[in-house]
Amino acid sequence: MRPPFHIRPLEAHYSENGTSMKFHSHTHFELYYFHGGKANYLIGDKIFVLSPGDLILMHGMTLHCPNVDTSVPYRRTIVHFDPAFIKPFTEAPFAINVLQPFYEMKNVRLHLEGTARIEVEAMLEKMCRLSFEDGALSRDRLIVAFLDLMLLVYERCQSSDAPPVFPSDKERHAQNIIDFVEEHYHEDLHLEQLEERLHLNKYYLSKLFKEVTGATIFDYVYHRRINQSKIHFVLDRDMSVTDVCYKVGFKHPSHFTRMFKSRVGCTPEQFRKQAAFT
Repeated sequence: MRPPFHIRPLEAHYSENGTSMKFHSHTHFELYYFHGGKANYLIGDKIFVLSPGDLILMHGMTLHCPNVDTSVPYRRTIVHFDPAFIKPFTEAPFAINVLQPFYEMKNVRLHLEGTARIEVEAMLEKMCRLSFEDGALSRDRLIVAFLDLMLLVYERCQSSDAPPVFPSDKERHAQNIIDFVEEHYHEDLHLEQLEERLHLNKYYLSKLFKEVTGATIFDYVYHRRINQSKIHFVLDRDMSVTDVCYKVGFKHPSHFTRMFKSRVGCTPEQFRKQAAFT
């Protein structure tokens, strides 16, 4: 079984693969840059309708998933990094804590234009190339390039307070559904509750949510519960599997175990034991 925490401490990867992805989370932080295509990105309790030049900062443990229109060419670059690996570069003699935006803003989108966009794309291209080269020199150059990028990101975050923009009512309604789920995911949920809360037909809500996010409403609810259980296993290590099961909204431990394993690849108990050694 593959350990649930395995990833290199710093890597950059460019892709033109527009295949669908499932909801996921990880202990590493992430920078996601959207070069082009047509996609929405669901991160935690927010939907981002992407435009070329969007740079997203993600706290990895937040549930996230892109919904890509595969009929349109899709290009993106992802940078994963372990904050513990980067932390020594945030302390004296360095003056700026480049991790601060990830801890304080958690998940935020920056839109880049003009020279800033050209500069960031050149940095990302360099990092992708260095990520696939062997040797200590390439590794050190990758770290330096990454820190340069992070300083630019830090600077941009100081002036970023743009609210989410939705091109149509469908995205806005999907966001309202996510807001409701975020507030009530640990409760016994029914579509009738959404129908009453949003004053829209439950079948219409189900259809538009699937169209915008690529997932059904209850698939999202289950992923949200599983992701929250992973957070409890990492942060609340005295909690038993049964306690976590009920806390995140499952009624039966057997159902929780089955759903957890199908999405994470191991049982809750195996994940809990693995988390104790990280």
